Amino acid sequence: MQFASGFNLASRGPSGLSGKILGRPHMPLNGGATLEGTARYRKRFQGVAAENHFRLAQNRWLSSIGIGTYLGEANEETDARYTEAVVRAVELGANVIDTAANYRFQRSERSIGVALRELSERGFARDEIVICTKGGYLPFDGAPPPDVRQYVEDTFVKPGIAGFADIASGAHCMTPRYLQSQLSQSLANMGLDCVDVYYVHNPESQLSAVSAEEFWKRLRAAFEFLEDSVASGRIGNYGVATWNGFRAEPDAGGYHSLEQMADIAKEVAGAEHHFRFIQLPFNLAMPEALFFQNQKLGDQYESAVEAARSLGITVIASGSILQGQVARGLPEAIREPLGSLATDAQTGIQFVRSAPGITTALVGMGQREHVEENLHLVGVAPADPDDLLRVFDEE
Repeated sequence: MQFASGFNLASRGPSGLSGKILGRPHMPLNGGATLEGTARYRKRFQGVAAENHFRLAQNRWLSSIGIGTYLGEANEETDARYTEAVVRAVELGANVIDTAANYRFQRSERSIGVALRELSERGFARDEIVICTKGGYLPFDGAPPPDVRQYVEDTFVKPGIAGFADIASGAHCMTPRYLQSQLSQSLANMGLDCVDVYYVHNPESQLSAVSAEEFWKRLRAAFEFLEDSVASGRIGNYGVATWNGFRAEPDAGGYHSLEQMADIAKEVAGAEHHFRFIQLPFNLAMPEALFFQNQKLGDQYESAVEAARSLGITVIASGSILQGQVARGLPEAIREPLGSLATDAQTGIQFVRSAPGITTALVGMGQREHVEENLHLVGVAPADPDDLLRVFDEE
């Protein structure tokens, strides 16, 4: 399963609208999330949010639930719903917003940009909100173009942003020049001059096309660019967002060593490097991040969550309800240990946000109604770790 929209250069996309989603020009919102700003946001919910809904990570206060923007049609109606959903999520206590350049052909980033301006008008400052995006997959612009290969050639190859040899599996690139282009594009889409977390998106996509030696060389070059971007104030921290990389067996072709990534970051920038986030799927059906000891750290193997904690890296969970697949039909043996909540969606989210070592559970929420249902959990304390284990003991 691939948690991102990709395409193959050999294929031809369907005909359809290919223009940009146009908006009125605006000055960028300056700066990024800060300790002071996120503490101010947390204080807004004093007496409303349960203890440990907000977690201190990388000198910022992050909500235990964040809004994801992956799914949905590429149309103006969905754009408007996402804008409304993001605004409502921030109003109700979720200050982590996650997106990517290729989500809905850049439309998700642009919807977030509209939402951020509305939130600014409602009194929420930029420094209160943690905004995360990703670069790696080659994104379309608003809709699939009639000729995919021609689009790639015109958009990336002819301007010198990426060569065909840089593009793995017809869809993925992480060279410094490409990431520079994508970061600039994402900032423009959202009307920002800084994002708080910038992820290399599914870097395991490269491993089907290049050797392990070449992969690590490319990742090192990407980290060098990202450290430079921190120094220039365009990003706060960086990381990798994966689907399979941190869940695979150590001898699998798409496996990622978190220790090796951290070592590269140290080689590039020393102990004060900014490789401080990873994102990986974690939910009731995919609990490997917590229980599968596949990450070698020194002379022993630990789970991805344990390894990240040892390395000072924050873990963000994607796919918290697996696109709704673990949000219905849950047995009482799972519901009861997690508090017998009103809905199965709340139960699935509660499992993820309660897991030790998971800072934020990302949930795709493209409608106001889903935001209001799911963020009822802001006022509910996370489950006890012992109750979390009972979920599996009683299955």
